[in-house]
Amino acid sequence: MNFPLFILAWFKIGHKFTFFTIVAVVLGSFMMHWIQPWQMRLDPLVCAIFGASINGIGTGLALKNGISTGGLDIIGIVIRQKTGISYGKFNIFINLIIIAAAGYMFGWTRALYSALTIFINGRVIDAVYTQHQKMQVMIVTQHPQHIIDGIQSRMHRGITILHDAEGAYSHIEKTVLITIIDRYDMYDIRQIVQKADPYAFMSVSEVEKVYGRFKEQEIV
Repeated sequence: MNFPLFILAWFKIGHKFTFFTIVAVVLGSFMMHWIQPWQMRLDPLVCAIFGASINGIGTGLALKNGISTGGLDIIGIVIRQKTGISYGKFNIFINLIIIAAAGYMFGWTRALYSALTIFINGRVIDAVYTQHQKMQVMIVTQHPQHIIDGIQSRMHRGITILHDAEGAYSHIEKTVLITIIDRYDMYDIRQIVQKADPYAFMSVSEVEKVYGRFKEQEIV
């Protein structure tokens, strides 16, 4: 089942991502076969909450570092790249359809616990794997060229420049820079601005949707 998805990942996501995904799938299959399940009696609600949280953290960290566990992970990343929808929301949507069909055929009690698991898992993944989140950064500075050079050389982002801004208190002429970045880029841009102009004013706001020529950073 995973082989066609590996081909899709090779051409649409990246070679390094595909290689490590294959390694993860092989090791995961081996570990599931080798490790015996524990015979424990726990409340299904507790299992749903804690199991989904742990799995969501693991999946989110894997995706954040350029690895997936195959299957829906690959499809979810390709769709996110094309549409901008978060991976977690896609994961919830597809799995709820599967669970609804299973609930209709085999009973709704376990299906409801599974639905809760899927919902928590998807939300935790989105909290950890944040590349789909876009941020608008506005920088007011007296040294725009140093910041522009840093952003373009280190992050390869487009920048809108607004000249002739003026501080109401100091009446010093300044320049306003506006750019859109991934949440992953936040640390880099803070370092660039702090180094180029420690007195620059910077505000950050989350962007719902981006249209036009915006390119996501490639998956590691």
